[in-house]
Amino acid sequence: MVCNIYDEKYILSPASRLNCSGKSWVVFFLFFSLISVYFFRQAWPLPAILAALLLLHLVLFAGRLASGIVFNFYRSKHFHAHKILIVGYNELSVQLVTRLEADNINKKIVGYCEDESGVHELSRYPILGNRHHVMEVCMQYGITEIYATVTPDNTAYVEALARQAEQHCVRFKIVPNMGVYMNKHTEVQYLQEIPVISLQKEPLQHVNNRIIKRLFDIVFSLLVLIMVISWLIPLVAVFIWLETRGKIIFLQKRSGANNIPFHIRKFRSMHVNDGSDHIQAQKNDERITRIGRLLRSTSLDEFPQFLNVLRGDMSIVGPRPHMLKHTDEYSQLIEKYMVRQFIKPGITGWAQVHGYRGETKNIRQMQKRIEYDIWYVENWSLKTDVNIICKTVYNVLKGEENAC
Repeated sequence: MVCNIYDEKYILSPASRLNCSGKSWVVFFLFFSLISVYFFRQAWPLPAILAALLLLHLVLFAGRLASGIVFNFYRSKHFHAHKILIVGYNELSVQLVTRLEADNINKKIVGYCEDESGVHELSRYPILGNRHHVMEVCMQYGITEIYATVTPDNTAYVEALARQAEQHCVRFKIVPNMGVYMNKHTEVQYLQEIPVISLQKEPLQHVNNRIIKRLFDIVFSLLVLIMVISWLIPLVAVFIWLETRGKIIFLQKRSGANNIPFHIRKFRSMHVNDGSDHIQAQKNDERITRIGRLLRSTSLDEFPQFLNVLRGDMSIVGPRPHMLKHTDEYSQLIEKYMVRQFIKPGITGWAQVHGYRGETKNIRQMQKRIEYDIWYVENWSLKTDVNIICKTVYNVLKGEENAC
């Protein structure tokens, strides 16, 4: 932490990695020597200290090297690659492109969107369309991030474009005069001297946070798989099969990260019916079987979703995935609804532990659920995930009124 050795640019640069590791080794050597003399009132033999520290340095350097290999693997597979569209062609956008090329290893600049009257020279990247066809360009070229460099007098246009970007799960960033947008809930980052404002804080945009969350998901899911699911699936399968013949595991398409559909797994708790893909379960729903009612009230029907977590479709904690039909409907009714789709959905979430789970009877209930989901997107931490898991376990043991 002292030498910032876990920064991406140090992990991926062998020279920088060696330099930072060396500085860390010197700091640790001085600190270790001070502690040994002050607390133990004795100096350890110099050869023993040097041998131990040399071994420690080799181990740490090997760890850094392994981290670099993992990062390079992710980069080569385009797991963390973002396709960028620049809106506006001006002096600032040209400077921005230069900084992006020099400072970011995981971004690919696709081109610009600018009106024909605003371009008076050959650009380094193609002009893909005018300012009124930005979203069509995004869909055509698979754009994942927009950087808007238009002037402050275009505030209304920028806000409208930002809403369109959210609807299409495209991240929107502004490179403006600083004072224009600071009244919003924003996060400011810098590409050297150029400020870049994101309209949402997103801790999980940082690759180290995503790796931490993914490792936690894998370890936690494997423990649940070994200790619970290994015996729970056969046991539940027997009861489901005895009551109603049919499939044990129910698959349903839900909206995932970046609004990409995936098949969620649940223990089948209903009789086979034609409305399962578009009709929410309700209190005293006649479609629910007797064993299904028990599974739902105890949340045991959700356990197969740990397999979704291991597959990478879901996370332990995140916004609950909605049916495709509901995502289409509510995204038109609730502003910023699609922000929740920026991250993987979860088995449990911040909204669920605050009582917003199960059937949503009116638009107000869904709005509150979205508010909690967006708070989680903007305030994620591993501590928050652990807190949500503990609250979920407590609520399940206590019994939840909204479970149906």
